[in-house]
Amino acid sequence: MALIKLGQDPESPDGKSPTIYLDDETDTYLVQGWKVVDDERRSQMDLPGHEDVVEIPKRMMQFFPEVSGGGADS
Repeated sequence: MALIKLGQDPESPDGKSPTIYLDDETDTYLVQGWKVVDDERRSQMDLPGHEDVVEIPKRMMQFFPEVSGGGADS
């Protein structure tokens, strides 16, 4: 399995997060972002105990190949 880094938030002050990855074996995305801890927003979601929610800015949509029109390596 190889994770392919598709992009990091260009406005991240530390250059570490958020980040979007593609798992080329499972053909799924992994999203590293800010953990949502706001109870009001979490209460509006149906979250099973084995799942969690992270938040990324809209500007990061450009890194998804379906949006950018490219492949995983573009």
